Amino acid sequence: MRITVPYDLSPAGAYCRGELRWEEGTLSAAVDGKTVFEHALEGVAELKQRTDIGCGRLEMCLRTDESADPPGAPANLPESENVHVCRFSMSCVSDVGEFCKAVNHWLKDGEALQWSEDELHHCPLCGRNYLPGMSTCLFCADKKQLWRRAWKMAGEYRALIIIAGVCMVICNAFQVVAPMLQRWLMDNVFSTEALEAIRGGAAVFPYGWTPERALWMLGAAIALSFALGQAFLAVSSLTVRKSGSYFTDRLRCIVYDKVQNLSVASMQRRTAGDLMKRVTQDTEMVKDFVNGMGRAAVEKLILLTAVAVILFATNWKLACFVVIPVPLTLFLMRQFWLRMYSMYEKQWVCSSRERHVLRDIIKGIRVVKTFGAEEREIEKFSAASQNLARVCTRNERFWSYVNPLTRLSLLLGEMLMLFFGGRMVLHQEISAGMLLQFTLFAGFMNEPLRWLAHFPQWLAEVNTSLVKLFEIIDEEPTIPQAENPVFDPIDGAVCFDSVQFGYKAYEPVLKDVCLDIAPGEMLGLVGHSGAGKTTIINLVLRLYDTDIGRINIGGRDIRDYDYAWLRENIGVVFQETFLFSGSIYDNIAYAKPKSEPAEIFRAARLANAHEFIIALPDGYNTVVGEDGHNLSGGERQRVAIARAVLRDPKILILDEATSALDPETESKIQQALERLVKDRTTIAIAHRLSTLRHASKLAVIDKGRVAELGTHRELLEKKGIYYGLVMAQRQMNTKA
Repeated sequence: MRITVPYDLSPAGAYCRGELRWEEGTLSAAVDGKTVFEHALEGVAELKQRTDIGCGRLEMCLRTDESADPPGAPANLPESENVHVCRFSMSCVSDVGEFCKAVNHWLKDGEALQWSEDELHHCPLCGRNYLPGMSTCLFCADKKQLWRRAWKMAGEYRALIIIAGVCMVICNAFQVVAPMLQRWLMDNVFSTEALEAIRGGAAVFPYGWTPERALWMLGAAIALSFALGQAFLAVSSLTVRKSGSYFTDRLRCIVYDKVQNLSVASMQRRTAGDLMKRVTQDTEMVKDFVNGMGRAAVEKLILLTAVAVILFATNWKLACFVVIPVPLTLFLMRQFWLRMYSMYEKQWVCSSRERHVLRDIIKGIRVVKTFGAEEREIEKFSAASQNLARVCTRNERFWSYVNPLTRLSLLLGEMLMLFFGGRMVLHQEISAGMLLQFTLFAGFMNEPLRWLAHFPQWLAEVNTSLVKLFEIIDEEPTIPQAENPVFDPIDGAVCFDSVQFGYKAYEPVLKDVCLDIAPGEMLGLVGHSGAGKTTIINLVLRLYDTDIGRINIGGRDIRDYDYAWLRENIGVVFQETFLFSGSIYDNIAYAKPKSEPAEIFRAARLANAHEFIIALPDGYNTVVGEDGHNLSGGERQRVAIARAVLRDPKILILDEATSALDPETESKIQQALERLVKDRTTIAIAHRLSTLRHASKLAVIDKGRVAELGTHRELLEKKGIYYGLVMAQRQMNTKA
């Protein structure tokens, strides 16, 4: 087994590219590929990460008697010496911390580890830290591959995009006609030679046109070319907007569908605001780019190419003066490219932080007002907003410096063209009309180049959005669906067979858990907070998969069932009840959308909710409000129980369903639960042990293991952990 993480400070405190490595019982540290520290872990008690001001250090704690314990023995001897391993900045704290936990787990238990790059917070290629909630590096992501995938995803809308591009080419073709006609006017109507020929009676115009008629005809041709160009531009704009809107809608639906199917572990790595931003704002950024900046970029590039070809075909010497600043401009744009990614990475982080603060304040407005913390929250949001404003201002200041440089480089070309072109006119090497044409075409070239100077800024923003969107789309499910999922009837039997599980492989929460629950039995889970009770429920719901061992439901491995089928047979009543914005009727029917009204009413009666619902002014049509704030805690809980009853599940899970309620409300909910658990396999968690008096058996969970198992009477007779919990609770009730 091998684990490596980066660190970035040398012993002297200078920045470096360092690497910590644990392999085959040896810890080593290297700087720029050269090993600077190496030590076997024999006789080592543990690794310790110490954080100082602005940096941290990793130390190795040795045992007092190095010969007393072999590798893998429990680290229970006192320290005698701390050995310095390496130093690191605060950006490496998370990765070094994970490294310490993993190695310490091996030192304590001697178990092989399951290590994944997903445990780390940095890019393995460039060493940069990932943005919060991301596992993809913005700098190392293949941008060309992103756009190839986006183009492929456009599907049938690609034809519309191609049509828009063809219309743009035609528009630009009409646009370059005007300077050529103006050159003809200058050389054949307004030049001294043409005027002298006209006065001498020579026919210099086709079809016998007079000078006035030639002027009118060419003016009309210029106006017509402009009108036709604008018509094709309008068609291109409408077509690309239509295709962009449809494509973005498809992309948004794909991302939302993937978000719905993310595992709980994946969801917990990200904030709700981050996921909302990816589904809405990032897809909108792609839409704006396709509709606006992307189409405009195509237009500018086509115009730039067409004008360059015409200029070199007309007079290559003069054309060289026009394009001299182009390489300089492109060089400047390239130099600022990586800087822009860093700038907009910081802006994205600050924007997400501001949105996260705002969401927390709005969600917790009752708590804010209860503690009179309005001013404090205003200051918190103001600080986040000001930080975002500072970053945005710094980014705009950067562009205010860049723009003059690009404009000056382009102005240099115009000045060179006018100077040398004027000399060529004076020496009669070219006509004044040709110089006019070059002057107009130089404007046609410089305007796209000025626009393209801003393009990297917009491209950096949309690339960031695409990276975040495709990261969600590409995320592999941590809970995979079976290749051939089964839909067998579930009788309610649940069996834990030597289950071990940890949210991180080296931090097991459950260890060798064995439980058998027969159909129709009620199992009560009790124990101290953090013992692993909720984790057992999460595994039954298959929100996570076991690391070792298996869970059988209905005599079959839980991983063989179809997701939807498994959860259709499991009903859950959580401690924290969540209700959707909508009516009470809709919230109950959420468990079974096609239910008949009679089924809804029956479920409400079984949950002791029917009486309070019909007493409301709008009855079952009463809108519960966001998070159900229009209902009391007990009313919300009874609606949640009715929702579970409606599904009529084979297995029922109760997670502190009666906590923090007044005695009368608790009594009503307890009655509803007694009806609900009848003839169903039930797994119930409760800190109030009196609520488990009807349980068939109780399992006491202690430090991830089943410490005691039996009925209420049997466990009291053992006078073990359960006995202590009961006595402590009785003492609390006596004092109350």
